[in-house]
Amino acid sequence: MNTILIVAEHHAGQLNPATARCVSCARKIGGEITVAVLADAPAAIAAQAATLDGVGRVVAVADAAHTQALAAMYAPQIAVLARGCTHVLAPSTTFGKDLLPRVAALLGVAQVSDLMQVEGPHRFVRPIYAGNALVTVEVPQEQTVVATVRTASWPEAAAGAQAAPVETRSVDAALPKHTRFVTLQSAKSERPDLQSAGRVVSGGRALGSSENFRIIYQLADKLGAAVGASRAAVDAGYVPSDMQVGQTGKIIAPALYVAIGISGAIQHLTGIKDAGTIVAINKDAEAPIFEVADYGLVGDLFKLVPELTQALG
Repeated sequence: MNTILIVAEHHAGQLNPATARCVSCARKIGGEITVAVLADAPAAIAAQAATLDGVGRVVAVADAAHTQALAAMYAPQIAVLARGCTHVLAPSTTFGKDLLPRVAALLGVAQVSDLMQVEGPHRFVRPIYAGNALVTVEVPQEQTVVATVRTASWPEAAAGAQAAPVETRSVDAALPKHTRFVTLQSAKSERPDLQSAGRVVSGGRALGSSENFRIIYQLADKLGAAVGASRAAVDAGYVPSDMQVGQTGKIIAPALYVAIGISGAIQHLTGIKDAGTIVAINKDAEAPIFEVADYGLVGDLFKLVPELTQALG
């Protein structure tokens, strides 16, 4: 029987929705699912993880060293918790991409990245070439599968009929001395998180300046949406890099994605290929974005976007 360990991602006492998407992937693999919550005070987060349908057990590991989610601190402990497990999963977010390669190295196996389909307990499909092709990879049967899950390809696991038991554990692992937390600098916003938002409005280089980007924010506020940007807009300095959507930015799967002044470069399309409905606004009727858009408006964005915002009341 497969025994699957999922490393929970969380922030400020809240479980990241990406963890629920990992549970969906684990259910497809099949087997006993355990969620590991490492935090300085894991009780509330563990309780949230215990409600996810398919989770059989939650392991809560409390330690002052977990005040900040440092991969160097987590990895040795996850490697211990993974003993006897057939699979170790984490979301393919900044957190998971930082953590799991370390875990794989400690377990002496190769990591598999961006699981988007499961064909068997050791056989998976993942994207390559910026999502232009898919490849099937097979992990040796005797090897522990250490893999990140492409969250945009999986739905969030719903709440189960009853909560799974929560087990409090301590882990005997040597923690590194060479890594320490210094400070965290992050933008604060009342808008939804870009990577988990159900609606996203993104702007491109056609906006022309950071000042003009205000029309993107105004529309997003009307829609209750997160705000993203193309790589060109980020490179031009209109917005910070943490708003970039695409292969070298964030891979997202909102129910609604509005692309404004974005031509549709392949690296950007890679980041939105799993979006539900795509709306594009661009003055160039031949822009590649219209090839993937469900709805398109050809015209001056500086006229169309304010009119749309006003129409939304």
